Amino acid sequence: MTTDKLKQLLEAVASGDTSPDQALGRLKSLPFEDLGFARVDHHRVLRQGFPEVIFGQGKTAEQIVAIARAIHAQGAAVLATRVDADKAAAVREQFPELEYQPACRCLTIMAKGGSRPGKGLIAVVAAGTSDLPVAEEAATTARLMGSKVETLYDVGVAGLHRLLASREVLERATCFVVVAGMEGALPSVVAGLVDRPVIAVPTSVGYGTAFGGLAALLGMLNSCAPGLSVVNIDNGFGAGYLAGMIDHL
Repeated sequence: MTTDKLKQLLEAVASGDTSPDQALGRLKSLPFEDLGFARVDHHRVLRQGFPEVIFGQGKTAEQIVAIARAIHAQGAAVLATRVDADKAAAVREQFPELEYQPACRCLTIMAKGGSRPGKGLIAVVAAGTSDLPVAEEAATTARLMGSKVETLYDVGVAGLHRLLASREVLERATCFVVVAGMEGALPSVVAGLVDRPVIAVPTSVGYGTAFGGLAALLGMLNSCAPGLSVVNIDNGFGAGYLAGMIDHL
């Protein structure tokens, strides 16, 4: 139930095209639907502009299916993150409409009628090929929110000419998600080249002293480049969601 659909429902009641009882039936699942093991927050799309997202890690295939069906029944977009291939196959046996994105381990369905389009362009930039699962999670999230996304991959600081060769994209993008592991330097470089928001995502990629992404996280938090914010380690979803929100302002 989006704000536009809620307004249409109220207008239909006012015009007599829909009875109060019919409207009540459509509204009874707000603000949440109790599935017994989960309470699906259908009101979230009204509060935040995007429906509840399913964190697939730790959930069974049956639980993911039940939550996804509840969200999809409202006409909203469905996004389930951190779903491995075996679990995704089990989910799709029961709910084949869900599309699996193996690169980022996400299950998705677009909103009925599509999502409200963004206003600009989000560039998702990844330092190395090993960072792609996190970068793809960000790109998938932003696209599902209705944003236009372009990607620049394998453009890390060990070969900075690869990034500068795509200067045209850097100049067109209105928001950036920059993903890097190892020493985490790439977001600082990008933020020093552009005058738009940069969301930095540290990944757990790296050798021993990378400490599972902690070195990249601290490097990004200590950046001297202005206009840069940092999300948690491997949190492509959080970065993509924030970029999508910025794109819809």
